[in-house]
Amino acid sequence: MRLNVNKLLHTPGKREEFHFTMDLSDLTFGGMHPVSRPVAVDGVVRNEAGVLLCELTAQTTLCAVCDRCLTEFDLPKSASYACILAEEKQFDDNEEIVLLEDDTVDLAALARTAFILAMDMKILCSPDCKGLCGGCGANLNAEPCRCKKETDPRLMKLASLLER
Repeated sequence: MRLNVNKLLHTPGKREEFHFTMDLSDLTFGGMHPVSRPVAVDGVVRNEAGVLLCELTAQTTLCAVCDRCLTEFDLPKSASYACILAEEKQFDDNEEIVLLEDDTVDLAALARTAFILAMDMKILCSPDCKGLCGGCGANLNAEPCRCKKETDPRLMKLASLLER
């Protein structure tokens, strides 16, 4: 979605709100496509003392898989982004300034980038997820480990006493 900010550029105090949805189902994270639902983007561009400020929030619900226990679950995801819109940059090293192209800004590109950068590197179903047992593969959140504990060979004689 491209927004023409020509009217906002020359009117201090003016603001324009926007809302749109975008499809990010083509994104791949960890070999999966977690964004299967539309991403809703809400925001505002406002002129404050001759400076254009853009703020947006992109949110959806991801179809996620826990990295520890491999359980599928729905994960609400939100990403916020704010920047200054300018016709030209005075300094090249400021990444918070986005250049306008013919008095327009591509809000969908800004929202897409913000959403991708806000994706978690590790997704967990809960902060205290116990994961899977490395031996028997049991989901330790739902059941105990089924592995037979190996006895230290030095204690085999004592272990035989426990079996009686």
